[in-house]
Amino acid sequence: MALLVNAAWGATALAEPVRILALGDSLTAGYNLAAQEAFPAQLEKALRDAGYDVAVINAGVSGDTSAGGLARLDWVLSESSPDLAIVELGANDGLRGLDPAHTGANLTAIIERLRRDGVRILLAGMKAPPNLGAEYAAEFEAVYAELAGRPGVALYPFFLDGVAANPGLNQKDGIHPTARGIEVIVERILPYVTRMLDAADGVRSSQ
Repeated sequence: MALLVNAAWGATALAEPVRILALGDSLTAGYNLAAQEAFPAQLEKALRDAGYDVAVINAGVSGDTSAGGLARLDWVLSESSPDLAIVELGANDGLRGLDPAHTGANLTAIIERLRRDGVRILLAGMKAPPNLGAEYAAEFEAVYAELAGRPGVALYPFFLDGVAANPGLNQKDGIHPTARGIEVIVERILPYVTRMLDAADGVRSSQ
C-alpha cells in the first residue's frame, strides 16, 4: 500500500516530505496555466492523494534548452536539496534543430551532477518535430534511450504521451498542454514516479 511506503525510510524521512525536483522547460513550468494547474502541482496532488508524503518543486523555465537547464542546475540544487528528480528537457533543443550530440552531452552532465548528490532520476523522453526528418528524429530520440541505461536513471519514454498533437489537450499554439493535458501527463507518468518511490531505500541513491 502507498500509505505504508514511508515506513522503510526511517524516522528522519518521516519527519519531512520526500523532495522531488521537476527540472524542465515551459512544459514543466506551466506555460499560460495557473500555478495549481502546472505539472509539479498536479503531480504533487496526485501523489499525496495516493498516500505519499512529497513536495514537488517547480524548477521549470519557459524556453529553456538542455544547456539552460545545466547552467542553472547548481543553483537549483542548492535551493532545493531534492531526493528525486524528474528531468524534462530537450523539447526546445528539438524545436530549434540543435545537434542531438550537444543535447546528449548536456543531459549527461545534468545526470552526472544529480548522481553526485545521490539524487535518483526519472528522465522524461522527448520526440523531435516531424518536419526535421526521420534521420534527425532517430538521432534525437536515441539520446534518451542511451541515457536510460545509466545507473540511477529511469526513463519515461515520452513526456507528452497521449497529449501531443491532440487539439483538445493543447493550447491554441498546439505545443503547450492545457490543464487537462497536464492531468493526462500526470496520470501516465504517475506509475513511474511511484515505482521510484516504492523502490527507494533510504530515498537517496548510493550511486
